[in-house]
Amino acid sequence: MSRLMEATVIATRTLHDLGQSLWLDTITRDLLENGTLKRYIEELSLTGLTSNPTIFDQAISRSASYDGEIRKLRAEGRSTEEVFCELALQDITRAADLFMPIHRRTAGCDGFVSLEVSPLLAHETEKTVAQALMLHRKAARSNLFIKIPGTREGLPAIEEAIFSGVPVNVTLLFSREHYLAAADAYQRGLERRIAAGQSPDVHSVASLFLSRWDVAVAKKVPSQLRDQLGLAVGRQAYRAYRDVLESDRWQRLANAGARAQRLLFASTGTKDPNASDVLYVRGLAAPNTVNTMPEKTLLAFADHGEVAGVLPPNGGDAEQVLAAFQRAGFDLGQLTAQLQEEGAKSFVSSWKDLMATIETKGKKLG
Repeated sequence: MSRLMEATVIATRTLHDLGQSLWLDTITRDLLENGTLKRYIEELSLTGLTSNPTIFDQAISRSASYDGEIRKLRAEGRSTEEVFCELALQDITRAADLFMPIHRRTAGCDGFVSLEVSPLLAHETEKTVAQALMLHRKAARSNLFIKIPGTREGLPAIEEAIFSGVPVNVTLLFSREHYLAAADAYQRGLERRIAAGQSPDVHSVASLFLSRWDVAVAKKVPSQLRDQLGLAVGRQAYRAYRDVLESDRWQRLANAGARAQRLLFASTGTKDPNASDVLYVRGLAAPNTVNTMPEKTLLAFADHGEVAGVLPPNGGDAEQVLAAFQRAGFDLGQLTAQLQEEGAKSFVSSWKDLMATIETKGKKLG
């Protein structure tokens, strides 16, 4: 058995066995065609996958694997956005099929892939819902999450999509309060389904972004607090998550057949070169949650990661660490709003870059 496989038994499989799902935060056609994604599923206990405009922009710009399809779709008169939609659906549905056995084996709890609505619609509720419905219908896969941002305008779209039976990955969450707003939107959608005589068995995850917190304070943070803010935010949200699952409101929904909206730890690739490359994986091992990570982080954890302990339901030292940041002069409420706004703008920028990449490639290919 190789060193990687020996470590894998200890690390990724141990994390999986304690009840946390490991998802890959990337997708490329090469990963699908060369068998790498299949190998990660079989060897690294990978059980899901997420994507976003940045990921697709990098995949399409750095590979010739999409060129033939881009040429074909443009010859059919498809718009740039329509070309992307077809390319993304081709990749996402292939990935969904690879994860489908896991989806069935876990009775629909795991084995999901995620595809994002256009970030240009982040402030347009009705258009977001319409695109979510269209993408889910065209993919025709029960294990597809449609990613909708948990912004003020996104929350009613999340509720409406859930009510319409579309599984949702709520993205761009940065705090406990953001998570609770997403959980409320999810439960409202389910309550409306029950009131309408429909099944509440519509799945969701709530994606909390972590590493961006530490990047945001890196230039001003005291040395004793360095690389602790993202973990503390994750632990605080985990306590809120456990409280939601124990609430009377959720228990009524669960009794009617609803499944928990799992908390997903996102943006878990370490940005600080002086910190552990598995910082956010090792520090947030928690049952009934998801950790979606870049390929580099997944391989690092498989190689030398370890599960030192399980995150306690009360969030451990989260409140003490956050209080220390407040005393150090950081306005965490203001920073929360700033991070979500910057995240939304970043996705818009990535979307525009993606459209430009496809347009440029299309012209070169003829």
